[in-house]
Amino acid sequence: MRMIWKLVIFTLMVSLFIANIPQKVDASVSVSARGAVLMEQESGRVLFEKDAHTKRRIASITKIMTAILAIESGKMNELVKVSEKATRAEGSSVYLKPGEKIKLKHLVYGLMLRSGNDTAVAIAEHVGGSLDGFVYLMNQKAREIGMLNSHFSNPHGLDDHENHYSTAYDMALLTRYAMHNKTYQKIAGTKKYKAPNPTESWDREWKNKNRLLTKYKYTTGGKTGYTKRAKRTLVSTATKGDMNLIAVTLNASDDWNDHIAMYENGFKTFDMAEVLSKGKIDIKTNKIFRKHLYLKKTIAYPATNEEMNLFSIKYKLNKPGEDWNNTEHNGEAVGKAQVFLDGKVVSETPIYYQGDPDKKKGIFDSLKDIFLSLIGVRLNG
Repeated sequence: MRMIWKLVIFTLMVSLFIANIPQKVDASVSVSARGAVLMEQESGRVLFEKDAHTKRRIASITKIMTAILAIESGKMNELVKVSEKATRAEGSSVYLKPGEKIKLKHLVYGLMLRSGNDTAVAIAEHVGGSLDGFVYLMNQKAREIGMLNSHFSNPHGLDDHENHYSTAYDMALLTRYAMHNKTYQKIAGTKKYKAPNPTESWDREWKNKNRLLTKYKYTTGGKTGYTKRAKRTLVSTATKGDMNLIAVTLNASDDWNDHIAMYENGFKTFDMAEVLSKGKIDIKTNKIFRKHLYLKKTIAYPATNEEMNLFSIKYKLNKPGEDWNNTEHNGEAVGKAQVFLDGKVVSETPIYYQGDPDKKKGIFDSLKDIFLSLIGVRLNG
């Protein structure tokens, strides 16, 4: 990471503004997709976009939502009894059989690697109690994440509902959320998986349909999709050095190369700037807070070379009460640090208080306590 050196003038509310005029970020890249976005995972900054907020059909990248809900349900080791309805799901399939019992975990692998529509229905019925119940959970989660231009009507993405859509940007938000879950990370990045087959003498073996996992060395995961009406859709993730990127394309005739082009442009144009480091912060403030403030997390933000000198920081602190007690407020958030890029807030993190530790008693203090204790016992006896 590249450390940003800062000259800071401190007051109760401390600000540093570097008066430089920003240069326009040239992150342009040509893609075949009708809608596309490239997002940095940690900050959520959009590094490239093309019609990223237009609502479109999304096909099987819907299954990212299905997968993360299954993982978060806490039922991954439960056995799922496959219904007749699940086995009748149209399109791509892992060929589940009515009545067979299979772990939810195996179904999620079949969902993400082979895009099984039968697994999507089986997962939805088990986790949501019914397809309608699961769809409710999908839309509830979408609202929580901030997917403002999305609506789900099924767990697989088939074109059987007009009211099933999202945007490139919203799908990047969903993927950013999902990638914070280590189980999801592992499943989405798995190239090959074996699952038991209870009705046969051989195990099921699934290879991931995401060709980027072998085609582009920095790829860490993702999900493919296709229907006649949605055309080709693709979500992928990639990591190079300390930068984690998310790419989404909707209705793309050349999606593999679209994603590679976006990644290459992003890795070339941006670096992760470490703007704030976790640990103690030394700012001039009232004597109660002075030398007692710290940050729990490092703030890093993707920036171009031209932007590296455009960061500024504000520290906003609460006013301590007159009865402030050092030890009572240990670990308490007492304000926030805001990071600005060219005058706009791009990130913020709480500021915490750490009081002085209790002074350790010397040997004479300990002996004194013992002596007073003994005297107290005699007097009471």
